[in-house]
Amino acid sequence: MDHVGLHGESIALEDNSCDSALSTFTLCTIADVDQALSEVRRVLKPGGRFHYLEHGAAPDEPVARWQRRLEPAQKVLADGCHLTRDPTALVRAAGFEVERSESRYAPGPKPWVYFTEGFAINPA
Repeated sequence: MDHVGLHGESIALEDNSCDSALSTFTLCTIADVDQALSEVRRVLKPGGRFHYLEHGAAPDEPVARWQRRLEPAQKVLADGCHLTRDPTALVRAAGFEVERSESRYAPGPKPWVYFTEGFAINPA
């Protein structure tokens, strides 16, 4: 297992060099999340798995409205963290094939505790 640094937008690994990748509570803070996911796809072998556990946009409009209100302060106070990103939509948009995605509220203030866990495959 290798830890390759803090900047997901540029991963210092060769193409198709990893069997799997993991993201936990990071897709919310990466400035160029689309580029970071593109880098994950680049380094994953075809058929490689991308596992993720993230927080993000809630499906309930009252909670989502609060997330939109709180997000500007959240980004300042929590190192760029976005409350309104949809992790599974981001993973799909990056070209991954989502195999499993489950979302639910954890205990705590709802704007911050809507979690999604899942995994996706890097298509051949």
